[in-house]
Amino acid sequence: MHDIYIFVSGPLVWIAFIIFVGGSVYQLISRAVLAGKKDQVIYSYMSPFFALRSIFHWLIPFGSVNSRNKPVFTIATFMFHLCLILAPVFLFAHVTLINEAWGVSWWFISDTTADIMTVLVILVCLFFLGRRLFLREVKYLTSVSDYVILGLVAAPFITGFWAYHQFPGYTVIMIAHMLSGEILLAAIPFTKLSHMLFFPFTRGYIGSEFGAVRHARDW
Repeated sequence: MHDIYIFVSGPLVWIAFIIFVGGSVYQLISRAVLAGKKDQVIYSYMSPFFALRSIFHWLIPFGSVNSRNKPVFTIATFMFHLCLILAPVFLFAHVTLINEAWGVSWWFISDTTADIMTVLVILVCLFFLGRRLFLREVKYLTSVSDYVILGLVAAPFITGFWAYHQFPGYTVIMIAHMLSGEILLAAIPFTKLSHMLFFPFTRGYIGSEFGAVRHARDW
């Protein structure tokens, strides 16, 4: 068990990080080249003004008509993404580990705040699962991979909550926490989770097309 812990907390972290960075760079470059080949004028009418205007409106809760039409889903989605990013990045334990490894640190949130954020992520994952299971229009578009991705996202938070509170099986769960986080990190560039990488570009493109070409709003 000790050897597994050393491997998961050491070399496997670097492997996951390298896959994430390398995969992200590859996907960004390859999609940029592919987009240029499919539509040779795609970059000629990209407008920083309309791109940023669109991104701004879609990042603000209830900034779009669609978000206002689905208030519960909008609130859940914004809470989910906010906690999904802030909790791991600003968790005291994670900041401490990074400081020990690389000698850099930053502001961190309290453990209580991290606990609340973790629970919110888990609850919203259950909410998303319920939508995929019971809403006909969502269920119709759901594939097995969507359930797998949802499980990948939830796993680090469930195991992290378990490990922090030192429930029974702490050692095994701690390994599962690190492993699930590494799998999630490595999977981001190659799954639907890559929308976190491409959101500024896709939204910027749509915003530019609507604003500069169609002279209309896309929100």
